[in-house]
Amino acid sequence: MSDDNLKQRNLKILAVSYSQTGQLDKVMQTFLAPFAGLEVDRIQIETDPRFPFPWPTDDFFDAMPETVLEIPVKLEPIRFREEKYDLVVLAYQPWFLSPSLPITSLLQHPEFLRRLKDTPVVTLSAGRNMWLNAQESIRKRIREAGGRLVANIPLVDRNPNLVSVVTIIHWLIGGKKDRKWGIFPMPGVSEEDIAFGETYGREVRDALEKSEWKGLQPRLLSYGKIGVPTDILFIEERAKRLFLIWATLIRKRGNTPSRRRRWVSAFKYYLLTALFVVSPILLSGYYILVWPFTRKQLLKKKQYFCGVEE
Repeated sequence: MSDDNLKQRNLKILAVSYSQTGQLDKVMQTFLAPFAGLEVDRIQIETDPRFPFPWPTDDFFDAMPETVLEIPVKLEPIRFREEKYDLVVLAYQPWFLSPSLPITSLLQHPEFLRRLKDTPVVTLSAGRNMWLNAQESIRKRIREAGGRLVANIPLVDRNPNLVSVVTIIHWLIGGKKDRKWGIFPMPGVSEEDIAFGETYGREVRDALEKSEWKGLQPRLLSYGKIGVPTDILFIEERAKRLFLIWATLIRKRGNTPSRRRRWVSAFKYYLLTALFVVSPILLSGYYILVWPFTRKQLLKKKQYFCGVEE
């Protein structure tokens, strides 16, 4: 279908995102390239006050409790061009196995929720490698708002888990997207994967043209770039419960600034120990004692996380 025919149908697209480092803005720009010539309402939300970048270490870990408990923060005013859209593209990053605080806040914004009702929604994420719990939360909120999740496109850092921990902290806290000490790989989503986002965009545009969303997610999966590594599934299934315990504890016990700093510091050292010491031991035991006997269940779980509700 030509752009002129699409314009005659007066299709309206809302593309909304939050990006702290600028990476997600680039991802969204690439994804939206096939929509050139159509009416796209591009909104980049911000919090008030804004989260800093580079992100000081203490501030980074201090954001955990509210992020995990999904307690909204104040957003700068959002001006939507339309009352109703034919498609919503929601781009986000996971923070602490949850949607980022700005996106959590957007998903509790009455005006945004009103525009999700009876509307196809595509979620587009760019992060380290753990997006399962964050997507579950977003999936639930879209459903509660009356929206319809038609596609989920996670772009991830494909380096080994512990390597990506080092590189993402280097980038977020140091503020430079380069090779730490000249030996670690570049942090974040690769340029190749970002560029491939244009292919995903063409698939979504094709579905929009035809008003046919059924089968879109399987087509996106057929490119072989979206998947759930077994070790990530293992960690995410267990870590979110622990994060919830820590978040609740910090909110409850950290009732003064000094107490909160102490509890947040305790969480920071717990997390680093869990990542670099405990998780490798648990994963080794899991692969030896459990994984060989649970492959079918694992496959079903991976298919669920990679799918959408149609």
